[in-house]
Amino acid sequence: MRIAIIGYGKMGHEVEKAALARQHSVVVTVDNPQEWEERLHLVKQADVAIDFSQPDQVVANIHRCFDLHLPVVVGTTAWQDHFEAIKKRCLDEKQSLFTAPNFSIGMNIMFLLNKQLARFAEQYGYQLSMAETHHIHKLDKPSGTAVKLANDILTVNHDYDRWSIDASAERTLYINVTREGEVNGIHSVMAESPADKITLTHEAYNRQGFALGAIAAAEFLIGKTGVFGMEDLF
Repeated sequence: MRIAIIGYGKMGHEVEKAALARQHSVVVTVDNPQEWEERLHLVKQADVAIDFSQPDQVVANIHRCFDLHLPVVVGTTAWQDHFEAIKKRCLDEKQSLFTAPNFSIGMNIMFLLNKQLARFAEQYGYQLSMAETHHIHKLDKPSGTAVKLANDILTVNHDYDRWSIDASAERTLYINVTREGEVNGIHSVMAESPADKITLTHEAYNRQGFALGAIAAAEFLIGKTGVFGMEDLF
């Protein structure tokens, strides 16, 4: 599989290492609009693109891939306001898109556990709250992973109408957001009652799990058209 890596920061480098370890080739890396122009001929040689760029670049990157009919795996977050328009173009033109708020296998197991906890919390009177910590370079607050956890809770637990990173109001699920050091990502969901407390926590020790998940998604996407996520990969 020939891969174009879009966004060549820390995650891009991890994706490159994971790709080479699985005997794939990286035909090009692209890190800004100028490199898109300079390296377009190399991008055209790729079988799939993997994007871990920036929130202000990712939508344009997806459209560039669609212009080339290049399947694209998107690990960048904080672009969900554009998702429906991107999805429409993808389906209308029979393009290929794989997107997920988090590519870690362990985190996706936590997504499943989170829904179960949220259901039981409503049934047995537990109050829910969340916390997430990331490195100081992360731009979106809360993280895309935290947003998915929160939205999943809202779909199955009717005690809450919304989530917020501000002080918790009535019927509001509070997300405590911290940015410090070089933390790769810690997400927790807490359920508390007068009798006890349950905590689900996923902590990423490094970026390897995210990179491996992205490569697995790229392998899955080859030969398919449509919009896919980690549930499809599982």
